[in-house]
Amino acid sequence: MAAGRGGGGGEDIDKQSLKHVLDSIGKIVHDQVKNDAEKYKKALTGQLSFASIFVEEIVSTADPCGLDYTKRLNGNNNRHPCDKRSPVRFSDEYGGQCTHNRIKDNETVDNKCGACAPYRRLHLCDYNLEKMGTTKSKARHNLLAEVCLAAKYEGESLKNYHAQYRANNTDFKTNICTELARSFADIGDIIRGKDLYLGDKGEKKKLEEKLKQYFKNIYDNLMEDLKKDPTKNGAQTRYKKDDGDNFYQLREDWWDANRETVWKAITCEAGNDSKYFRGTCGSGKTAIQAKNKCRCEGANANQVPTYFDYVPQFLRWFEEWAED
Repeated sequence: MAAGRGGGGGEDIDKQSLKHVLDSIGKIVHDQVKNDAEKYKKALTGQLSFASIFVEEIVSTADPCGLDYTKRLNGNNNRHPCDKRSPVRFSDEYGGQCTHNRIKDNETVDNKCGACAPYRRLHLCDYNLEKMGTTKSKARHNLLAEVCLAAKYEGESLKNYHAQYRANNTDFKTNICTELARSFADIGDIIRGKDLYLGDKGEKKKLEEKLKQYFKNIYDNLMEDLKKDPTKNGAQTRYKKDDGDNFYQLREDWWDANRETVWKAITCEAGNDSKYFRGTCGSGKTAIQAKNKCRCEGANANQVPTYFDYVPQFLRWFEEWAED
């Protein structure tokens, strides 16, 4: 696709490639979501130093790179985020997962008209989320710690295999920041109840039930925190229990409030010269590339450079298949 930019939705659409188009559209969606969620952001933001899932107080700062799964309560190899996941991240050893029993909303007749989960997604390191506890105390902080553990070890897994795979496959040009952004977005979909990949249905169901319980606890804690706050009625209306107690809006806003920390976790092992594929640090025409560990720096240090997590998953997957 020819380079160029065109107006749309109050923000330019970057037309250099399909990847650029999707990411820039994702920014438009993100900015709207962020504005809508701003009122309750402080009440939903988790603090790693307040998490109670560890044997001892090991997190004294907000840096998720200090997280260690072996220090968690009842921690053992059976709860490692990458347990039961293959280290072969970009291989076709297992084939693409396209059938209706593997991808939500795919048609059952001849498995037509559906998305295919890319190889990278098949072994995403989120096993600890399937095994996490759901205690009510400190729910928003504990959930952030669990998600950051998954993100940190997912990033490590991708980084370790990416260089090896790229060396053996000269036509593979995707850089590590793009791969990290794709997994970051998939983690966001899992947390928000949007993930299309079913995988093992039993494990998928257990994970979703745990997330629903976590967000019920976060909702109850939020109502308690706002008991004497005049904004309580607004929070009740915004986050009211939907069909099945899924708390989809609450999950959306929690992700918006905490995605910055999750991005830092997934990029812990990225190289110091790792660059995001387009300029997103800052705003407008002066935005620059994240060029150190896939992170923005200086005045924009708390800005997440990717917006893939606000692009529908099936579109991201189509683009990923096309590029890889």
